[in-house]
Amino acid sequence: MKVSTEKIQGSQVVLTIEADKEEMDRSLDKAYHRLVAKTAVPGFRKGKAPRPMLERYLGREALVEEAANLLMAESYDKALEEHKVDAIARPKVEVIQVEPLSFKATVPVRPTVELGDYHEIKFTPDAVVVTDEEITDTMERLRQMRATWEPVEREAKSGDLLNIDAEGIAQGKTVISEKGGWYVLSSGNSSSLPGFSEQLEGAKKGEERTFTLKLPEEFGEHAGEDCNFKVQVNEIKQKNLPDLDDEFAKSLGRGIETVDALRERVLADIKSDKERMARRSLEDKAIEALVAISRLEYPDILVQNEIDDLIEERKQYLGERDSLENYLKNAKKTEEEFRNELKPRAEDIIKRSLVLEKLGEVEKIEVGASEIDAEADRVIQSTQGASDGDKLRQFFNSQPGRESLRRNIHMRKTIDRLGDIAAKAEETTPLEEKEGGKENGEPAE
Repeated sequence: MKVSTEKIQGSQVVLTIEADKEEMDRSLDKAYHRLVAKTAVPGFRKGKAPRPMLERYLGREALVEEAANLLMAESYDKALEEHKVDAIARPKVEVIQVEPLSFKATVPVRPTVELGDYHEIKFTPDAVVVTDEEITDTMERLRQMRATWEPVEREAKSGDLLNIDAEGIAQGKTVISEKGGWYVLSSGNSSSLPGFSEQLEGAKKGEERTFTLKLPEEFGEHAGEDCNFKVQVNEIKQKNLPDLDDEFAKSLGRGIETVDALRERVLADIKSDKERMARRSLEDKAIEALVAISRLEYPDILVQNEIDDLIEERKQYLGERDSLENYLKNAKKTEEEFRNELKPRAEDIIKRSLVLEKLGEVEKIEVGASEIDAEADRVIQSTQGASDGDKLRQFFNSQPGRESLRRNIHMRKTIDRLGDIAAKAEETTPLEEKEGGKENGEPAE
């Protein structure tokens, strides 16, 4: 067998493989034994027909095709091993000649990643400032969460909670039918049925109201149709907010005894969240900078596989509510156009993943068994339901499950390392200070 290799763009290798006459003859013999064992040739028991009779019955082309397929697989695997070609997907095969066999196999191979000088990547973290308004808004949301609803004997107004029986009929079909449902009157909000709240304002307990509204897009085939509503108001409740005092602060638990202590805790929580967001922003900038200064070469099959994953995510998101086919139909797109739209995002994911994987290798980042165990326990404890926790524990005890956790932890630790490098303050010399140094938010050259 004669083999030549050629590296081409897109992280691919072209193998040109030529089998000699002896290899082809051996493969023809193997093909004969395979075919005769499963072919009933008239006048012979299965498996007993001589080769000339089998060729006459099936045609020599069938024997040669079977031999070529066998030899192609054998010689391809042998060529990969002998020439140390690290294939990561199936090859694209072009047959040059069948007898003796000669073919080309274009093989996608492992990506090439050359990192730039990532120690020169520097960013100034975003300043974290917490305003009094943010603290006040958060404390107000806490009050809203602890609000109670009290029945009232008056006309309904915005903000009230109504128990209603509702029926909506459009074009003779019932599109809404609900008994004893709870509905918050909220005029002018982003209601799925604009105008519904306004029609119930001023209603009294026991009152029935009828009105007509035009159905919005959310109602699918009925969108744009006039819908006749009949709504019975069964009960009206008003929201009562607790006073913002020490008793309210104590009711929240967490060791909080006073309103002042609550305010300090809210301040600390908001600050912590903003610091986390600032860190995440810095890490994202650092990753983008690392991609920009690195040299990457990868096969297109990685991008196509990532597009497949993104499409699968979209299918899961749509779930039973819709289908990808309907989404494409409504958006007036073909699947090919949709894949092309997803390609930039898929390429970005591949690039970020490759540079971070290489960075983790260069920085010798490791993940211990105890870290995997701790992460498994954390994920399991965060799930609701014993059955879900049991399923997760079973998965995390398997090799694929532990490997999935290891990769996630390794990626997180690698990003943390890059973030630490990018956020580390540079020591400026008097000359640099005089010249102004590096600009905020720009990676060092």
